[in-house]
Amino acid sequence: MSAPVFFGLLPLRVSDLCSWVFWLCLFYVLVKASKLFVKWRKLVKAYSPFDGPKRHWLFGNAHEFHGDGKDLDIIAGYAEQYPYAYPLWLGNFFASLTICHPEYAKAVLSRQDPKDNFGYYFITPWIGKGLLVLSGQKWFQHRRLLTPGFHYDVLKPYVRLMSDCVTVMLDKWERLTPDQNPVELFHHVSLMTLDSIMKCAFSYQSNCQMDSESAYIKAVYDLSFLVDFRFCCLPYHNDLIFYLSPHGFRFRRALRTAHEHTDKVIKERKQLLKEDAELEKIQKKRHLDFLDILLCAKDENGQGLSDEDLRAEVDTFMFEGHDTTASGISWMLYCLAKYPEHQEKCREEIREVLDGRNMVEWEDLSKLPYTTMCIKESMRLYPPVPGVARELKEPITFCDGRSLPKGVDVFVSIYAINRCPSVWENPEVFDPLRFSPENTSNRHSHAFLPFSAGGRNCIGQNFAMNEMKVAIALTLQRFELHTVPGKEPLLLAQLVLRSLNGIHLNLKKIDCEKKKNI
Repeated sequence: MSAPVFFGLLPLRVSDLCSWVFWLCLFYVLVKASKLFVKWRKLVKAYSPFDGPKRHWLFGNAHEFHGDGKDLDIIAGYAEQYPYAYPLWLGNFFASLTICHPEYAKAVLSRQDPKDNFGYYFITPWIGKGLLVLSGQKWFQHRRLLTPGFHYDVLKPYVRLMSDCVTVMLDKWERLTPDQNPVELFHHVSLMTLDSIMKCAFSYQSNCQMDSESAYIKAVYDLSFLVDFRFCCLPYHNDLIFYLSPHGFRFRRALRTAHEHTDKVIKERKQLLKEDAELEKIQKKRHLDFLDILLCAKDENGQGLSDEDLRAEVDTFMFEGHDTTASGISWMLYCLAKYPEHQEKCREEIREVLDGRNMVEWEDLSKLPYTTMCIKESMRLYPPVPGVARELKEPITFCDGRSLPKGVDVFVSIYAINRCPSVWENPEVFDPLRFSPENTSNRHSHAFLPFSAGGRNCIGQNFAMNEMKVAIALTLQRFELHTVPGKEPLLLAQLVLRSLNGIHLNLKKIDCEKKKNI
């Protein structure tokens, strides 16, 4: 006979207890299964007005995407088949309406819907709840407090710092080119833009371009990779499974390193600001930067940002301020290498504006119209952020009468919209004149979305455009760019648009005599 087990005041046999546990577990499983079934039915009903690709009974459409450089081709292919929008399923219990037409994008981005919880959930432990993921009144408060940090008076002195950072990168490339080996751009450009954001926005001398093996740099690369990897790996969507996995351990280790670095930057600046609490006094000593404004910002009640909010915003802009711009610059250089006639036109324009100088000034930026058109055309074909996601807080009805209920997710495919054949003639052709004044005047307001649109557009877009102009100008002044046969980059849509196999170019130094005679 089994020994009795006391449960409260009632003695139960072990066999009876096991039976109770079995039925409780079965009940729990049935409840969870019924909730999932209800969720599935709601999703099917919500997206029923929209035709879309056939989905697998278990994987949905997830099995079609392999991270092999062809995923964006699949997105664009479906955009031709379903020209306004279509649902994509990740398994059976998550779906998002993929938007691929400017009119649909306008309907979504003109509202103030928050970022979707699913898509941005995995990055929140890293960047916290800053401007990228906040919503509602707190987002409005942060946006209002941070906007002065991107006024042109603040951006103006950044141009020289950007020039210094680009020069360091070009000096490195010059030491590499005698070997006649191709240079993989993205790694070098990413270090340069990180160096730039640290010097411009935080007045912090990181020396990361010369010390690319630093713990912080490795942490940033690890976090970027692991966030994307977790999103694509269905079992890792479960917090416990990811936490117990080797990838979860690696993520937490990188997280500690990144946050320690951020805390160090904030702590050092707070110490300096104790002596000069007013922005006017700070500006007399050095240029005013983003972190100064962040630390001194006060709302209408005299309240500043909490320590947690401060770190979230600093982490957000350390990530967004370098990775997206690195993508834009790298793909722009690739486009100019691929289309040498446009490269030469940009070089001629840059030579006339700089007039022999190796430094870009603030006033030069507005004198590069053709280079600016080339940058925009590059971002049309290769948008640094391939898409943005929203969770609908209210129902929405689109221009053709189809609608979605609140609570569902939509994904605005910037990549597909920027190549929409009903808007862009010969969309695969690189043609900078698409962005001439006469060609842009009658174009749909949401046909070109490199920085998103609406109230939640990128607050740092002027900073990014300035840095891209500086990088392109100084690079073309020193190097001719050539593609490497057999090493065409394969597109990889992660947090930003990267290349699966790198972006490799041959760089040919322009000698002084040739510069004089060009």
